[in-house]
Amino acid sequence: MDSSFNVAVHALVYLHHKDCLLSSEALAENICTNPARVRKVMAALRRAGLVDSREGNVGGYRFSGNPDRITLGQVAKALDIRFVDAAWRSGDSDMECLVASGMADVMDGLYAELDELCRERLQNVTVGDVERKIFRV
Repeated sequence: MDSSFNVAVHALVYLHHKDCLLSSEALAENICTNPARVRKVMAALRRAGLVDSREGNVGGYRFSGNPDRITLGQVAKALDIRFVDAAWRSGDSDMECLVASGMADVMDGLYAELDELCRERLQNVTVGDVERKIFRV
């Protein structure tokens, strides 16, 4: 998993908290990343209807919707995030050894199950929940 999910959740909570139009530069400063990265993440959130945007010199992003109805699962879906995955697979499916030839498929199945468990859990956490944890409300 890359940091896009973290950038997105941070941006959504900050946008809701500030309750105004914020530029990618302002968001990037608060998130501690660069504006180009913010724009990439925000484009996906805009397509999913989680934020509104305005272009131009006075442009930026605004939180859209109810923070208690927008789940982190929706955020993950908007970004097409995979939480549990492996970039490297052990073994070789062409080897005669059953361990070597079968391990990758077994591990891929396990990672898919773990990823689904993450998604299910995130369906029960909202942007509002995150904001309340920060402000201990």
